[in-house]
Amino acid sequence: MISEAIDDLRDLLGERLSTGTSVRELHGRDEAYSAPALPDAVAFPETTEEVSAIMKVCTKYKVPVVPFGIGSSLEGHVIPIHGGISVDTSRMNSVLEIHSSDLDAVVQPGVTRTQLNTELRDTGLMFTVDPGADATIGGMAATRASGTNTVRYGTMRENVLALEVVLPDGTVIETGSRARKSASGYDLTHLFVGSEGTLGIITKLTVRLFGQPEAILSATCAFETIEEAVHTVILAIQIGLPMARIELLDEVQMRGMNTYNPDMDMPEKPHLFLEFHGTEAGVREQVEQFEAIAEDLGVSGFSWATKAEERNRLWQARHNAYYAGKSLRKGCEGMVTDCCVPISALADCIAHTKKLIAQSGLIAPLVGHVGDGNFHLLILVDPESEDELARAKALAEAVSQTALKFGGTVTGEHGVGTGKMKYMEQEHGAAYALMKTLKQAVDPLNLMNPGKMVAQG
Repeated sequence: MISEAIDDLRDLLGERLSTGTSVRELHGRDEAYSAPALPDAVAFPETTEEVSAIMKVCTKYKVPVVPFGIGSSLEGHVIPIHGGISVDTSRMNSVLEIHSSDLDAVVQPGVTRTQLNTELRDTGLMFTVDPGADATIGGMAATRASGTNTVRYGTMRENVLALEVVLPDGTVIETGSRARKSASGYDLTHLFVGSEGTLGIITKLTVRLFGQPEAILSATCAFETIEEAVHTVILAIQIGLPMARIELLDEVQMRGMNTYNPDMDMPEKPHLFLEFHGTEAGVREQVEQFEAIAEDLGVSGFSWATKAEERNRLWQARHNAYYAGKSLRKGCEGMVTDCCVPISALADCIAHTKKLIAQSGLIAPLVGHVGDGNFHLLILVDPESEDELARAKALAEAVSQTALKFGGTVTGEHGVGTGKMKYMEQEHGAAYALMKTLKQAVDPLNLMNPGKMVAQG
């Protein structure tokens, strides 16, 4: 049936349907350490109407569909493990409306976060969700992305107000509205946010914006132990300090930072990377309060970044932590995992994780959005070593089990994809059965990104 579907889609899209090997290979992988799998074809729609038509064809021939943004996901979300059609929304990349007075914008799914912020530059507003990669906003919504700004501004869950979605049978629905709250009906918007393309294709989003702060100040500071750094964060949050970013980098990651960034010469100790937003007076007050807390817990000094170029350089280095970590071992591959626990459990969870790393005998730099209890490991492995791959997988599983033991989740922001499917029933219990029921109701033919999020018989 796939050949008939491809013929119909070619009639619909012309040259915007590709069966070329190089294009299929590009859409058969993401940034995860997962086995690639090629789609049978890649479609490049430009309108909601075309997405709807694509879904009608695929439903007619019962062909799987995998939505694709930019391919920056980390758990195999966009890998078409059952073949079918990869629907690349990158050409749907217009900022449709900016409502400065209401602090929101309406965008197509292929708009990237940097593209939106470039268009917002003259408005005094900003889109705040920053996962590091220049991901598409549609993909960020589908995976419920977050990032370094989450502690103050929230994840995609808090920043998506409304959606337009094409369902598996081609029906176009609109969920939510531009109103800031509603008590009307089921919250369908947030059913699709984080659904990882298993329920439909997002074709339009209304997202929340924030005013650009009057003053921004960034800093780094070092501690002798991770426990001291984490307890500093916990105390800062408990007193209500409205920090914009609080990032933890362990001593292994700092060694990689120095290796990868020749102009960076920082102590190879656990560090916090910080950012404060507000008025000039408000930022000064935040800094004074944070310094007092940190000094009580043994901070070994602050390095401040006041100029925009200094701040950009600092956060670009943080966003390049993956490559900095990989620089610790030439020729390695990185197996990435993340988890999230309650803030009160973070220090103990990280301490246990460090023991697990030591027991594995592997190098695994640790970074974390510690303001919201989320941390990541980059497990470095020799791709030719079956023993190292096995140890890396065992370590990743042990970290996930540790997070659950501490009352957390196996993924704070990377999502489920193929990599975390096996933990879903354990984490969610009876609620997982309800997820399966929802999937069956919306996608009875199991065409939308099959093999992801929920297992279908």
